[in-house]
Amino acid sequence: MTEALATLTAWSGQLAGLLWGNGLTLAILLGMGLYLTLRLGFVQLRGLRHSLALVSGRYSDPGDPGQISHFQALSTALSATVGTGNIAGVATAISLGGPGALLWMWVTAFFGMATKFTECTLALKFREIGVDGEVAGGPMYTLLHGLKMKRTAMLFAGFALVASFGIGNMVQANSVVDGLGYLLPQVRDYAWLAGALMAFLVGLVILGGVQRIAHVASAIVPAMALLYIGGAALVLVQHAAQIPAALATIVNHALNPWAVGGAAVGEAIRWGVARGLFSNEAGLGSSPMAHAAARTNQPVREGLVAMLEPFIDTLVICTMTGLVIVVTGAYASGQDGLVGAALTAHAFESSLGTAGAAVVGVGLSLFAFSTIIAWSYYGDRSARFLFGERAVRPYRLVFTLLVLIGAAVPLQLVWNLADITNILMALPNLLSLALLAGLVQRLKNAYFSAWRENRPQLQDE
Repeated sequence: MTEALATLTAWSGQLAGLLWGNGLTLAILLGMGLYLTLRLGFVQLRGLRHSLALVSGRYSDPGDPGQISHFQALSTALSATVGTGNIAGVATAISLGGPGALLWMWVTAFFGMATKFTECTLALKFREIGVDGEVAGGPMYTLLHGLKMKRTAMLFAGFALVASFGIGNMVQANSVVDGLGYLLPQVRDYAWLAGALMAFLVGLVILGGVQRIAHVASAIVPAMALLYIGGAALVLVQHAAQIPAALATIVNHALNPWAVGGAAVGEAIRWGVARGLFSNEAGLGSSPMAHAAARTNQPVREGLVAMLEPFIDTLVICTMTGLVIVVTGAYASGQDGLVGAALTAHAFESSLGTAGAAVVGVGLSLFAFSTIIAWSYYGDRSARFLFGERAVRPYRLVFTLLVLIGAAVPLQLVWNLADITNILMALPNLLSLALLAGLVQRLKNAYFSAWRENRPQLQDE
């Protein structure tokens, strides 16, 4: 049994590495963002100011259909995307791809904004609203109602359901224990107890449905982001003189094969794009399920709100992590074992001492916990699509139980399966984006035309 498990772990690890490290896969994901950017007329630039106004609630109508506000929808989606990738993923990209990987993470974020706009606009367009006002939406409903592809829709929902137990649950629970372990090493000796407490807290949140999840996420996400960004800002202030040189190093390693070698630039592209897409999840189809619950009758509005996700996740939080690692020189220390979250913790600790390690530990724990509660909603929407409303409560109970298991059990196999199902979610989602890009373009043009006509004084938004 042990030998079979080891074989399965090794095989699944190879497959996950092939899927995430394959140049064709990454080119398709990044290429879709480039295509949508051009087709939609650089909506991520032209609509950015208006998207910020929408998040502030400036143009919200409480009478619109939906369950949560624009800000709560963004917070819920961000609580899933802002996670271990922002701490461990950035460090992995830099340790394996060099400092230049950070620039390619920026590229994925920029094009990913157009991808998020498209997939979330479609989620609002084709969502279902029950007689009790409960909302269900996401790529499976886009495929079902927009393209009449029921089997493909079920395929997406199946992959998302499995992914919710892995990348959205057990691996995150394990990351919470790791994060707390930076502060209190003895926590790892009582992982079951930590898992039980975490499962209790998760259950309190997710059994209340999307409104409670959104309420908690809208409180946790700003707090955890400010804590982490504040700690990173302190490090960067201490190393302000090194920032120009760090930026030059990032650009040089990303684009100059004569300075660092063609292979080094290739690795920067590979790891930067892979970790960037893994972090902001643009094109994977997860966050449209959260945005579908937004209170609005204008699909384009929620698409504009959604495109802030890659901006905040990658261009802000991942950038802070990457700059701290580069300006402190942690990536070049050559110490064994300094990969992933350990590299980030070392970079913070080298400037802020124990407080720096605390920022990383608390940040990792909060990021991972928030990911769990958001992914529970993605999973229960998938369970509802596949098996009906009766499956939602059993799903939530099983999901809560798996938090306990994930906190205390070695998870390499789970990581591998999560990576596989996570990337497989993208395939049917990208198909819908390619086939319905024209519809989104028409919706966008109609929305902004009406906006300019009805509010000429705000044309520049």
